[in-house]
Amino acid sequence: MRDEEIGVSLFTPDNVQKLQTALHAKAKGSPKHRFYSLYDKMYREDVLAFSYACCRANRGAAGVDDQTFTDIEAYGRERWLGELAEELKRKTYRPQAVRRVLIPKPGQPGRTRPLGIPAIKDRVAQMAAVVVLEPIFEADLQPEQYAYRPEHSALDAVRHVHKLLNTGHTEVVDADLSGYFDSIPHAELMTSVARRVSDGTMLHLIKRSRTIAGGYIEQPATRTRVAVHPKVHRSARHFRTSICAGSHWDGRSWGTSSVWTPTWSTTLTIW
Repeated sequence: MRDEEIGVSLFTPDNVQKLQTALHAKAKGSPKHRFYSLYDKMYREDVLAFSYACCRANRGAAGVDDQTFTDIEAYGRERWLGELAEELKRKTYRPQAVRRVLIPKPGQPGRTRPLGIPAIKDRVAQMAAVVVLEPIFEADLQPEQYAYRPEHSALDAVRHVHKLLNTGHTEVVDADLSGYFDSIPHAELMTSVARRVSDGTMLHLIKRSRTIAGGYIEQPATRTRVAVHPKVHRSARHFRTSICAGSHWDGRSWGTSSVWTPTWSTTLTIW
């Protein structure tokens, strides 16, 4: 499906790429197909190893358990991943509470936004779900959607708008959803997920991770690096995958000189 994974400079291993290519091809060729056997792909050794590599490349702070990548390497990465795989296989995996800090908003004195920091184990499990689910939902997206997609960027969106302006379109509508990730319509998004996924265990994991029993553990703002790639983490209450929304409007309501080209995608965070 692609040579580089989700925003980090890591090449997708051949076996993982074959899995993603097969899922994407099936989804693209059968728009109404519901996938019923996905969960077991999450705990494949190659998928978990790649998911761990992606999370490690993103670095980031420890979660509520204070476990760092250094701790995991000292413990034994293969041993640690094996234990996570066993938890997933036996269905004993339980997501932990999310550490939340308030980060100042640039240029808005006194205003903050919440940043959730899941434990590394949860980030790896979440990334494994993204690796499996992303190619399915990616197949349903329109070419005009650029955000949080492989081989797409904000610069591509700008080039698209520039091309449209140069071909007779004279109006650009720039829209933003204020505080979207604070008010995601969970029920509706889960319905959207179920349109493509019928694997009950996967859906249960998504629902469980979306309503983490431990909730948030509030902590004061810190300068600690908490980088987590947007594809993996935006609002830590949800287990994230690429359920994206958006459309292209051809201008027929406002006249042929107008264009509505959303350059964002609504990405469901499944954490």
